[in-house]
Amino acid sequence: MRTLVLGGIRSGKSRWAEGAIARSVPPDGPVRYLAPGPAVGDDAAWARRVETHRGRRPTHWSTVETADVAGQLRDARKLPTLVDDLGGWLTCALDRDNAWAGGSVAGPVDDLLSAVDAYAAALVLVSPEVGLTVVPATESGRRFADELGSLNQRMAALCDEVVLVVAGQALPIKRAGG
Repeated sequence: MRTLVLGGIRSGKSRWAEGAIARSVPPDGPVRYLAPGPAVGDDAAWARRVETHRGRRPTHWSTVETADVAGQLRDARKLPTLVDDLGGWLTCALDRDNAWAGGSVAGPVDDLLSAVDAYAAALVLVSPEVGLTVVPATESGRRFADELGSLNQRMAALCDEVVLVVAGQALPIKRAGG
């Protein structure tokens, strides 16, 4: 079962996704948490957000902080996994491929989608939803929104279930088997 969890900033999407992956395993069953976001660095506010996420996870979950989500999915295809979040992964891909001003992330996106499609265990992917606010004023902001919107659409097509989390409430967009 593959589930895509969409939502805005502070919508509760990560908390909902953590509950969803926890429900897919026995109470003390293993879960791998892939965190592809940017490194904390000197940003104290970002560090607090990361620590809040870390603090909610059960101690028996393993955490892998990596931008190589596709490689991680291929390495352990039968381990229930939560990826939080695809926006952070996309930022890393845009940085790595110097694609903010016109380069391409088509290869990394295709690779990620292929790895998700082949995944054999419970998989929950978190992603920010775009298009719920004004069009970004900068070229890089528009590029990010365009790329993330495309990625979310392609990922939703692959997933069995898609939910939109608003104010902590999950609204089903696509139901498994439906």
